[in-house]
Amino acid sequence: MRIIFLISQIFISLTLFSGEEDNYSKVLNPKFRLNGIEVQNAFGSAKDIALTSTVRLIRNNKLIALGCMVDPRGYLITKASSCVGARTAKTADGKEYSLKIKTRNEELDLVLYQIISENTSHSYVKWDMDNNISEGSWVLSANASLDEIRIGVFSANKREIGREGGVMGVLFTDNKNSNFGVKIEEVIPHSAAYKAGMLKGDIVTYADDRKIKSKEALLKIIGNKDPGDVVKIRFHRKEIIRDILVTLGHRSVTFDLFNRNLQMSGPISKRKDNFSEILQHDIPLPREAMGGGLFNLYGKCIGINIARVDRVTIYTIPAHLVQRFVKSYLEKIDRLTN
Repeated sequence: MRIIFLISQIFISLTLFSGEEDNYSKVLNPKFRLNGIEVQNAFGSAKDIALTSTVRLIRNNKLIALGCMVDPRGYLITKASSCVGARTAKTADGKEYSLKIKTRNEELDLVLYQIISENTSHSYVKWDMDNNISEGSWVLSANASLDEIRIGVFSANKREIGREGGVMGVLFTDNKNSNFGVKIEEVIPHSAAYKAGMLKGDIVTYADDRKIKSKEALLKIIGNKDPGDVVKIRFHRKEIIRDILVTLGHRSVTFDLFNRNLQMSGPISKRKDNFSEILQHDIPLPREAMGGGLFNLYGKCIGINIARVDRVTIYTIPAHLVQRFVKSYLEKIDRLTN
């Protein structure tokens, strides 16, 4: 198989080019590197399928997500929280189409669109329903510009990703003897509270119209909400009383900004938790490439890339969950039109 041959050539080249005695080495030719063009071409028809079944979703002339064509009539699936306001879809051959939203699945963070077109024979994916893939298996996805693919490996077993809950992004003074609100000790830069205008020293007295007497009471109210939810806050700043609305942020995005690995990672997905089942791989994809398909060596779609967690971690919704969502809607449409 050509893929095996090329990979073996890479390791042979690396061995030959690194001399232990004279400490002499040469750089591997770029076309033979992991995402080099020769290695990409070795994936043959799988590469072509990944590119032709993927579309770019555009808002205000800017890429916001990728989409995966799931039906020849122009139905496509993508990451719901990334593509709010998507206006057009662009295919790998440069064609551009308007979009019509059909249905959402909040649990999976997926949305189904249909491109407005008279064509009823669009390229679309075939699902790998069995997910016969093991740790270390090769996988691929279209890159953000749809002119190449990106290659990686399946890097962890299927698992659930629990809910983290929303956060304001503040640290509170632990004063259990106070019956007059909770004092803010620190506001995390660029957090939800920071963007809402809160400052160190502010005293929170009400949250969602409930009086706050302890830090635990406030954290309970906020912890029951998800990232993107809004909490109504009343706070005192010296002699001034203010009422504001705070749109909660994601815990890991807010507090892990100080983590060195995440600082090097670049932008990550806002929603990357609360999934009943995910696959994990290490394909180097940007946040804007979420919503595209993940493919095996045979060109079958394993699932939909749903979250960029860091520079070496992408979460994917497995094919059987995506296909169940898509099939349910399309069967309903077919019943109504027949």
